[in-house]
Amino acid sequence: MEHIRLPKVENVRLLDRISSRRAALGTLYLTATHVILVENLSEARKETWILHSQISSIEKQATIATGCPLLIRCKNFQVIQLLIPQERDCHDIYASLVRLSRPVKYEELYCFSFNPKLDKEEREEGWKLIDLNEEHNRMGLPKSLWQLSDVNRDYRVCDSYPTELYVPKSATVPIIVGSSKFRSRGRFPTLSYYCQDNNASICRSSQPLSGFSARCLEDEQMLQAIRKANPGSEFLYVVDTRPKLNAMANRAAGKGYENEDNYSDIKFQFIGIENIHVMRNSLQKMLEVCELRSPSMGDFLWGLESSGWLKHIKCILDAGIFIAKAVSEEGASVLVHCSDGWDRTSQVCSLASLLLDPYYRTIKGFMVLIEKDWISFGHKFNHRYGHLDGDSKEVSPVIDQFIECVWQLMEQFPCAFEFNERFLVHIHHHVYSCQYGNFLCNCQKERREIRIQERTYSLWSYLWKQRSDYMNPLYRQDHSQTQGVLRPDTSPCNFKFWKGLFNRFEKGMHPRQSVTDFLLAVKEETQQLDEELETMRKRLLKLESRQIIDTDKIYDQHKNGHFLTIITKHPSANTTQEYSNNLKSFPSRSPSQGEEDSALILTQDHLKSSDPDLSTNSDQESGVEDLSCRSPSGGESLPSEDSGKDPDSDEAVFLNA
Repeated sequence: MEHIRLPKVENVRLLDRISSRRAALGTLYLTATHVILVENLSEARKETWILHSQISSIEKQATIATGCPLLIRCKNFQVIQLLIPQERDCHDIYASLVRLSRPVKYEELYCFSFNPKLDKEEREEGWKLIDLNEEHNRMGLPKSLWQLSDVNRDYRVCDSYPTELYVPKSATVPIIVGSSKFRSRGRFPTLSYYCQDNNASICRSSQPLSGFSARCLEDEQMLQAIRKANPGSEFLYVVDTRPKLNAMANRAAGKGYENEDNYSDIKFQFIGIENIHVMRNSLQKMLEVCELRSPSMGDFLWGLESSGWLKHIKCILDAGIFIAKAVSEEGASVLVHCSDGWDRTSQVCSLASLLLDPYYRTIKGFMVLIEKDWISFGHKFNHRYGHLDGDSKEVSPVIDQFIECVWQLMEQFPCAFEFNERFLVHIHHHVYSCQYGNFLCNCQKERREIRIQERTYSLWSYLWKQRSDYMNPLYRQDHSQTQGVLRPDTSPCNFKFWKGLFNRFEKGMHPRQSVTDFLLAVKEETQQLDEELETMRKRLLKLESRQIIDTDKIYDQHKNGHFLTIITKHPSANTTQEYSNNLKSFPSRSPSQGEEDSALILTQDHLKSSDPDLSTNSDQESGVEDLSCRSPSGGESLPSEDSGKDPDSDEAVFLNA
């Protein structure tokens, strides 16, 4: 709160960049965590909330006649334009937001003050929802080929890796330690995904410190151990996700890539994904296109092309497809790395796993995938997404690109994913929001040092509780797209601009109801009708069983010389004597065969209307019209529901002849 110079400003206008509607007038509030604009309209009082941690940049523009404009750009691609009446007030708001949006320590982030009113036990259970030990058991790792190693206990080998890592059974501690010393940041090869069908695996690491001629026997043995852990393949793919020129530049600095002459039985492959700086500039160019006011078709398409954003998305997706094909079609294991093994490596390893395994295309499986290949393996969330004030050159949309690749796959395979677009958008939002502790810090070690799980809440628990909002109405477990490996087509015509992410706050650009929302509503209504149909089927079966019993009774009495008489209980008759007096008014003659049939039908129809399980409401819901009943002797009609009398008061009485 000490950084807030001015907590409240009145008569602030919120401008709409797209539509030409009148600017909203309201009061602007600054709190310790949010910027809040409350509109003045008494019937609506609409509120706009912006987290300080979501603010990417603030621009104080030149003063005009009506006030001083303030432009706020957010990391979730929301753009807010405010018009503040006084220049001095605008300056105070600007200075406050500059400091509030750039926290210098973790304790200033929103997650440490956010309280969803859950007790300690519920918070702990939320963090236990995703268990990576369970995930490795699900993969079916054979103990004869792979082992859980504690070589990184206390982070003594690699401080950016987790403590529990799976390595080949034949990889001894000296081999692991030696390989770690030969790899950048100590990030030695370790398991990311295991394919139970053919024993192929996807492993990940950082680049070797090979320079132009350096070798490491332990590192060569480590790669041999990975290859031998897959008895069905005679070689190992080594995939360097960088462009070859970049890798050669690193080689001149003493790093580089594996030499096929030194490593036996490997096939080396460059992919060509650009570095974080190129990706950051590409996103910035595309956002400039998104902020154009009423652009022409040519300007928009030219700007999108020149940004190179979709070209980069295609390149990342191609890399994931290459690895998935190597595992599924060739049965070969793959080692993936980039420079340090926490950006491009996370992208392609997680994408390849998603293509190979339908489990990762479910809601919980996708959360497990992010936990495994991004959070656990030390993706630098703090640096890449600017959670704390630091070097702006470290910021880059790495996980943004992964999430968009998943969305592009969903567009090609609409029935293959259990979750919808909203699920991806909300995950993207919370990567930047710092409302939950999942995406804080750069590695597991840092998260444990500041006790994230003890002091914050898990996003996964919240998303899991709200999973009904994220269900894809087209998803079916038995669908051909759902099962097996996905094989997308990466022709340029198959890539789309994702306006649902980059322009989702521009209300004037969207239809009133999205296709997904419409399908969800249809699915809910269909499910409701199916439940009602099942209820009616059960009632019908119950009714038919009663009819069979009543029919048997009637024929039994007919064989014994009895005949059927139907009476209606008089409204005022409350005693046995009164019932007996009413019976005397009916004729006591034997009905003919036709009359017996009509009496039988009458009794069954009448039982339908008097059955307590088939009330008036049930008849109306099922669309069955109530029919009046007549006596078998052709006399007066019996009282029906339309007569105003209680339909449940009608009774059928069988009398002896």
